[in-house]
Amino acid sequence: MNSSPDRGIAVVVVSHQSASTLEECLTRLRCAIGIAEIRVVDNDSRDATMAIIQRHATDDARIRFIGNPDNPGFAVACNQGAKDCRAPWLAFVNPDLMVQPDTLSCLLQLAEPLGDCLLGADLVDEAGVRDPAARRRHPDFAAMLAAPSKAAGLGIAADDSHELQRVEAISGALMFIPRALFDRLGRFDGGYRLHAEDLDLCRRAGAAGATVAVASRVRVVHVRGVSSRARPLFVEWHKHRGLARYFRRFEAANRSWPVRWMVLAAIWLRFGAVALRR
Repeated sequence: MNSSPDRGIAVVVVSHQSASTLEECLTRLRCAIGIAEIRVVDNDSRDATMAIIQRHATDDARIRFIGNPDNPGFAVACNQGAKDCRAPWLAFVNPDLMVQPDTLSCLLQLAEPLGDCLLGADLVDEAGVRDPAARRRHPDFAAMLAAPSKAAGLGIAADDSHELQRVEAISGALMFIPRALFDRLGRFDGGYRLHAEDLDLCRRAGAAGATVAVASRVRVVHVRGVSSRARPLFVEWHKHRGLARYFRRFEAANRSWPVRWMVLAAIWLRFGAVALRR
């Protein structure tokens, strides 16, 4: 069952070289309950992605797409998609995420009583193994200085005893948020290219008093890293650049200049180590 744009859920999908998973992703979204609008923003794909999007848009009036002539990044594209629709609830869905028919409607039922909230789901891979990135804490830059190689280990253990497990941050693979809150927060920070924009939004949502949580009983398959496999160093560069931006935005002002330089050096030393392994 679908909803009118004034009452239902608007789904925003950002694609880039996503042909291997996008067909199934969009097919599942079209069958999902409560979806009023689907916006696909493509960041200069050179594979069959655009052909898949255009075919689905022809078959389903809820789907509209924006084709960017270059790749401005995930955050910018998410903002473009959100601006192009009007439903009161927004779901940012990766093109390698495979929702069930009731995934987003269940999130809506949990979100409505909360008001201001930012919800994620229990993400698993194709073998059913839980993704540690589904539940995260804020980056600990003091720990980063002590152990740079573990700086990105932000995952926390799942707690299935609560229908909603409150956390500091959720994964950007699936983010469910009221449009009013998203707009009030200033949307995604377009200064991030890839990675850490989800941590940034979660940080600002929590600071604004919103509930940030994972719906423990809403399980979704996430086929990770499909669009980034061809350019792993490019992705790692922007992942570390995003972490540095996050530090400057939220932590640097509370640190001495020597600590600031040490943290930034630790981030880029870690990137160097990753690059050498690649």
